[in-house]
Amino acid sequence: MTPQTVRVRGAEVAYRRSRGRGRTVVLVHGNSSSSATWTPLLDGEFGERFACVALDLPGHGGSAPPAAGADDYAVPGYSATIAEFAGALGVRDAVFVGWSLGGNALVEAAPLLGAEPAGYAVFGTPAVRDGASFAEAYLPDERMGMAFEEELDAERAALYVSGFLAPGSAVPTGPLVAEVLATDPEARAGLARSVAEGRFADETAVLKEVRQPIAVLHGAEERFVSLEYLRSLTVPTLWRGAVQVVPGAGHAVHLDRPDALAALLGDFIAELPQTGVRA
Repeated sequence: MTPQTVRVRGAEVAYRRSRGRGRTVVLVHGNSSSSATWTPLLDGEFGERFACVALDLPGHGGSAPPAAGADDYAVPGYSATIAEFAGALGVRDAVFVGWSLGGNALVEAAPLLGAEPAGYAVFGTPAVRDGASFAEAYLPDERMGMAFEEELDAERAALYVSGFLAPGSAVPTGPLVAEVLATDPEARAGLARSVAEGRFADETAVLKEVRQPIAVLHGAEERFVSLEYLRSLTVPTLWRGAVQVVPGAGHAVHLDRPDALAALLGDFIAELPQTGVRA
């Protein structure tokens, strides 16, 4: 599918659409990735069924760096981009799905999106309170730190993306490495600065206030995120009342087990009120 662009917050944001005509599903990728990571959903039965829209965050994929400069490479900047992107496309009553950093950005975008979304689904995403909570939220894996390294050569990029997948995964890592190398290095450096400076919301507090259903998913072979931490969070609207663990999947559930993710998202969407409104 041919990527399209829309001007958001003074810069061009690239996005891809699937051919489905059902409820709109907005897909938000993680750090040093792009909309291409959603290809298994976009080109599969899920994308034929639902109207999927996958954007490239600023400085990722085909999107330009943020017009405000490198200091906008922070979760609040990404959150504002998501909210304005949805407004620019006229998205209504959509399900927003976020992976890793994309999930954190969605959580922080919730107050900006207000009542418009029908629901949220996140995976590889531990909502954090403050700097101290990172040690609880993330597992001690050296590859996680590479998400904040400005310069990554091909060798270190390959090591970084190996942490996305379950042990023994058959998913090719070449395209993932290419996405990392194509990302503006300032995106990782800016994110590191913003985290060090505390420029992010208390996401655990945001989750307590969200009124829409939230599906929290987790790969059983996850290398970065603590399941114990996820289960400790208070999420009043948590779908099915529990974190949904996906067997055979690592951090990138959408790559290791796209079939299982599509089934879970399909079930989640089926339980939401159907209005027929779409982008």
